Amino acid sequence: MPDWLRTTLLIVGVLGLLVVLVLGYVMWRYRVPPRGLIAMGAAAVYLVSPIDVVPEAVLGPLGLVDDAGVTVAVVLFVYKLVKAHRLLSDGGVDLGRLGRRTPHRDRDSA
Repeated sequence: MPDWLRTTLLIVGVLGLLVVLVLGYVMWRYRVPPRGLIAMGAAAVYLVSPIDVVPEAVLGPLGLVDDAGVTVAVVLFVYKLVKAHRLLSDGGVDLGRLGRRTPHRDRDSA
């Protein structure tokens, strides 16, 4: 195997591992549901895909508008998921078991 190919595969592997670790940390830290991870992965695939709605090869920098739109849409979607998760958990909904409420303790009697 040529050295340039080995080096390229090593760089791609390290970058892939780094992306997986960052996504895992974000999911754990901010309690992002799996559908947020799916949305982030789909956006990443769209961004690196050579197939675009507005191609950069034809329109130059103006072709980046669709990529920016996808990125903004996914960021807003994940932000709303995290915000909804926090509101529900602050309201006493146990999100590990959907639909069940955690028992509230009376603070005056404790």
